[in-house]
Amino acid sequence: MATSECRKLRIAFIGAGGIAGTQMRCFQDMDDVEMVAMADISEAALERRSKEYDIDDCFADYETMLSEVRPDAVSVCTPNGLHAPAAIAALSAGAHVIVEKPLAMNASEGKAMLDAAGNHGRKLVIGFQHRFDPKAQFIRKAVDSGRLGRILFGRVQALRRRGIPNWGVFGRKELQGGGPLVDIGVHVLEAVHYIMGAPKPVAASGNVFTYVGDRKSETVCRWPDWDHETYTVEDLAVGQVRFEDGAVIHVESSFAAHIQSDVWNFQLMGDRGGATWDPLSIARDDNGYMVNTEPGWLPKSGFESTFGAKLRNFVDHVLYNKPTLAPAEHGLMVQKMMDAIYLSAEKGREVDIE
Repeated sequence: MATSECRKLRIAFIGAGGIAGTQMRCFQDMDDVEMVAMADISEAALERRSKEYDIDDCFADYETMLSEVRPDAVSVCTPNGLHAPAAIAALSAGAHVIVEKPLAMNASEGKAMLDAAGNHGRKLVIGFQHRFDPKAQFIRKAVDSGRLGRILFGRVQALRRRGIPNWGVFGRKELQGGGPLVDIGVHVLEAVHYIMGAPKPVAASGNVFTYVGDRKSETVCRWPDWDHETYTVEDLAVGQVRFEDGAVIHVESSFAAHIQSDVWNFQLMGDRGGATWDPLSIARDDNGYMVNTEPGWLPKSGFESTFGAKLRNFVDHVLYNKPTLAPAEHGLMVQKMMDAIYLSAEKGREVDIE
């Protein structure tokens, strides 16, 4: 097993699709990481990644890979329905694990993953990258310093006007667990929850609506011709989560909403100040005036930099025992919030979160 004295972390991949390729692109630039193997049921995906990143050990079955290669760490890059079995198998084989969001299909599976990590003494990290964004860190430090006071309310939005994926299994609830809420809404929800200090959720209410995705594509859009016949997820999810400290988050997420343009944003309101992600600003009262504060400069922000930062943090956490910004416990709390929003929509009332 890799320890803090080892030069390289031997990492393997379960799943060799698009998100695995993004990870591999980041890992190949890290001197203390060696990509040793990958497993996928698609021979074409394995062949493509093998050529791109010079990974020779390829397997159709991840159990065989874990047994023969015995990697130090595993990245789970599968559709959501395989997150739990793949992660538990890797943890049981003695590997540390990072799993792409969301943690699992539901909180019950997520809890089993955390239990496996604890039982086998391995580290389990959730692939939440937006908390690594310099904009998120700017607001988090304002919260930690008390500049916003007690957080009262957050509004998170991950809204696409017409952005139903026409690839993968994003429209199949039995393989994904849900639609835009678990695919894109989770990103903004996890960032706000982290910035707030990861309070404990206690109850949620929500509604989900499907009105475009289960029909044949007839509107000109960037991703036309999705598989409407197998589409079983929502187009729009809205919800509200209450927390033990009295704070509330309102969530809006869509693959298809009749809005002027896509929205990716969040706001926080506290009793001493507030914050907005885009445009990035802190709003407070100062010397009798309402003042908006913006940073004069921030490090580079964007998908590639934040995605790379989360993987770097995972390597540092495993190899050098540095703290992780994305513990699996956070992933489980976010999973419970999403589960509760879906359950509330089904039952037509607010539901408790255990």
